Amino acid sequence: MRPTLNRDTPIEIFEEYYWLKEELQSFCRANGISTSGSKIELSDRICTFLETGEIKKPVRKSKGIRNTNHNEVLSLDTVITDHHRCSQNVRTFFKSVIPGFHFSTYIQNYFKDNAGKTYRGAIEAWYEEDKRKKDPTYEKKIAPQFEYNQFTRDFFADPANKGKKREDAIKAWNEIKKLPGSNKYVGGP
Repeated sequence: MRPTLNRDTPIEIFEEYYWLKEELQSFCRANGISTSGSKIELSDRICTFLETGEIKKPVRKSKGIRNTNHNEVLSLDTVITDHHRCSQNVRTFFKSVIPGFHFSTYIQNYFKDNAGKTYRGAIEAWYEEDKRKKDPTYEKKIAPQFEYNQFTRDFFADPANKGKKREDAIKAWNEIKKLPGSNKYVGGP
């Protein structure tokens, strides 16, 4: 049986179970801990609290001087800054160069990880990703905090589940998340 999360929960037990973001936020609210951030950030704060009693403040990213690109004339040679924003002006520019452009997770990460490069490089990266997506073996990477999405992908990839429905995957997920340990799909009985 899955335990209740409270201030007396041993850290080892907390780390063994799956918790919804809402449960983590509720725990944080009840204990004066910031509720902002991702599940990973909330879990980290809760671990610190359960282990030491310390209330860890969220890490605030310095915004510094922002280049908002609101009215800036953009070109292929526009340099990506440390504080790049995917603004409407940026979207309009990329749509004028790439038919069907949208801000995918991949391209947003490209902007975040490639300060100093130009929009020309971002366009090349967009087309490379677009080409990868057309490959029948392509699978979009699922970030670690999206355990349910990874579980369902793996559930349907298992030949033993051929012909099963979404409800079957949800039922299997609801069972595994109650148990201690990993929430990864490991195959049928």
